[in-house]
Amino acid sequence: MTHSRTLWIGGTTAIVALAVAVLVTRGESARSPRERSAAGVVEDTGAVDPDAIAALENMGKYLRTLKTIDVHAVVTHDEVQADGQLVQKTSNVDVLAKRPDRLRAEVTDDRQPRTFYYDGKKFTLWAPILRFYATIDAPSTIGELADKLENRYDVDLPLVDLFRWGTKEGDTKDITSAMDLGPSSVDGVTCEQYLFRQEGLDWQLWIQLGDFPLPKKIVITTLTDDARPQHTSVWTWNLAPSFNDAAFEFTAPSDAKVISFTADIADRLSAKAKGAAK
Repeated sequence: MTHSRTLWIGGTTAIVALAVAVLVTRGESARSPRERSAAGVVEDTGAVDPDAIAALENMGKYLRTLKTIDVHAVVTHDEVQADGQLVQKTSNVDVLAKRPDRLRAEVTDDRQPRTFYYDGKKFTLWAPILRFYATIDAPSTIGELADKLENRYDVDLPLVDLFRWGTKEGDTKDITSAMDLGPSSVDGVTCEQYLFRQEGLDWQLWIQLGDFPLPKKIVITTLTDDARPQHTSVWTWNLAPSFNDAAFEFTAPSDAKVISFTADIADRLSAKAKGAAK
C-alpha cells in the first residue's frame, strides 16, 4: 500500500503508532489516562496502557502462527493536493501468501492496478493496463523481500505490516500512548477498538475478539500535515485458503513488454499510465 506511514511495526515502513491508555468509565476509583470533559471530549493524558500494548503484541504473535495468509482489504487514503485539499482514493487489495517465501498481491483501482508476484526466487511487478512488467532476483523470505523493495526501489508490498506485526520490527518503544476504547463492531464482527499514538501519527486498530485475534480495521492519521490525511484499511480474512504454487508464478502474456526494475519504477509506471490516458 502506498500511503503516508511510519508504523511502529515496520520501522521506516510501518503504518501507525499506538496512542493512549484505557478509558475507564466504571467508577471514580479507577484511574483513566484519558478523561472526558463536560462536553464529552476525550482528553489524552499521554499514558500507555499495558493491556493495549499486550493486545497488540498478542495479535502479532497470532499472525505469526498463520502459515498461510488470505486476506481481502478495502483501502482508502487521502492524497493532499498542492492547495491542501484532500482527494480520497479507494482500492481493493487481495493478498495470498505462504510463509516464508510465496506471495501474490493484487491491487485493483481505477487508475493503476498492479499485481505483485513472489515465488521464492523472483519478484515481478505487473501493470495489466499498461502491459508492462519488471522482474528482479528476490531474497529467500517475504520479510527480506519487503526490506529490499523499500530500501532499494522505494516500493512497498501491499499490506506489508501484516508480515511485520509480531516480529523484531514490531518494537513498541516508539508508542507514546495506548488506550483500550472498548468493544466495537466491524462488518458484524465483534472487536476491541484501540487507540495509539507515536510521533507524527495517530492510529486506531480494531482487533477481533475470541480465539482468532485478527486485525480487522486500521485508521491512520498523519499529524505532520496540516490537512491531517487519513489511511483506512478494512480486512476480511479467509483462514482456510486453497491454492497451489502456480498462484505465485508470473507468466508474461504474449503482448507484455518488460522494463527494467530501477529505483524510480513507481514513478516511471505512473508516468506511462498518465501518457496512456491521454
